[in-house]
Amino acid sequence: MAALSRRHLQRRAERSAAGPAAAEPPQQLRPAPERPLGLHFPDGFQWGAATSAYQIEGGAKEDGRGESIWDTFSHTPGRIRGDDNGDLAADHYHRYDADLDLMRDLGLHSYRFSISWPRIQPDGTGAPNQRGVDFYRRLVDGLLDRGIAPMATLFHWDLPQALQDTGGWESRDVAYRFAEYAEILFRALGDTVGVWLTINEPKTVVQNGYLTGHHAPGLPDPDAAYLVAHHLQLAHGLAVQALRASRTACRIGPALNLHPCYPADDSAGAAAAARLYDGYENRLYLDSIFQASYPADVLADLGPDSRMARGIRDGDLQIIAAPVDLLAVQYYTPFYVTADGTTVGRWTTSEADWQQIYPDGMFDVLTRVHRDYGAVPITITENGLPTPDRVGADGTVDDSGRILFLRDHLAAVHRAIGTGVPVESYHVWSLMDNFEWAEGYEQRWGLIYVDYPSQRRILKRSAHWYRRVIAEHAV
Repeated sequence: MAALSRRHLQRRAERSAAGPAAAEPPQQLRPAPERPLGLHFPDGFQWGAATSAYQIEGGAKEDGRGESIWDTFSHTPGRIRGDDNGDLAADHYHRYDADLDLMRDLGLHSYRFSISWPRIQPDGTGAPNQRGVDFYRRLVDGLLDRGIAPMATLFHWDLPQALQDTGGWESRDVAYRFAEYAEILFRALGDTVGVWLTINEPKTVVQNGYLTGHHAPGLPDPDAAYLVAHHLQLAHGLAVQALRASRTACRIGPALNLHPCYPADDSAGAAAAARLYDGYENRLYLDSIFQASYPADVLADLGPDSRMARGIRDGDLQIIAAPVDLLAVQYYTPFYVTADGTTVGRWTTSEADWQQIYPDGMFDVLTRVHRDYGAVPITITENGLPTPDRVGADGTVDDSGRILFLRDHLAAVHRAIGTGVPVESYHVWSLMDNFEWAEGYEQRWGLIYVDYPSQRRILKRSAHWYRRVIAEHAV
């Protein structure tokens, strides 16, 4: 690997571990969070919320579910804040029916969830575990009975541990095992799930799992990281091909977390560094899916001897670029890049110190995708923040900061739609408080408060606000 690449990746690892330094923006008067902006959304626009399997389901050892890399990682002392794990999480596996009623009462049109690979194939291969399939069939049927459209994600980071033991995503074979897993689900649920998402945030697996190592599988190895990126992209393409071969009338696409990368100053060096940063953050994934190529600047930075370069085979990019029906966009934060490739803060951060709150970044991401990659239909599948939620003496949870965040970001979505960007739907992250990966249960991202000792659900102020937004089809 080229020396430049090593320096670049080391800076990225350091930045990911520490988070950007935040700078307080100038104080300005803001409207009260719940004051309507009068922005009406187009007919047919859908309102939803999102979750993922390991973060809410629990039932970790029930009904034949196998072990995932997150089971292993979270049970390794010192890996998770408070040594928490997802064994119980929000106990959605047992409480899904009541949770579906909450979704109906909120008025959700769409629910984006993920399917646990080790619940379907305990070892990542072979015949399906019917009890696992039956759980998701009950979940999907329950959604349809309540008039909520299911949007299923095939992979949200919970790789079967048995596949990790054979090399995990460093092994090309795992991409083909993923396609077989996808085929099982298309046969089992393809008649009832209208939208499938393939890989959730491959970039996060690459950066957090293999650059910094603070997510599962916890293997900080920059040279392995981008081989993993290629195999994740290959798995995406193989799953798209599997859906087409199944001849089910479903739609499919990737779920990418996209971050606008701005020069930190007006220098040519900052502009060049921001461009390369954007290559690693965004173009690596977008270009391969929509243009059947990897960015030349990223490949040059990695070097011809990198494991990624050596792992690309003839025909791979044609597989990765198998035509998709939509793109799922997830937006959380911008990056401001200096001439030396480091990032600096410009805006106030949330409780997640890596997240700068910048709603205009949502507009920039959506319009950039439309400009650079054509009129692909877009669904926003994650957008939210953690706030210091507590149950008050009156039994309510006042999370006004979340309302302001969501309102401002929805205003940016509305503005993008007004320029012609075909945004079809919006999903808040998250429906409910959950296991927040390396942060355990410290951060609360949900519209619904989960009292973990009792598993009682409480609709936060933001949930009541979002219900009104859905009912009025306006922000």
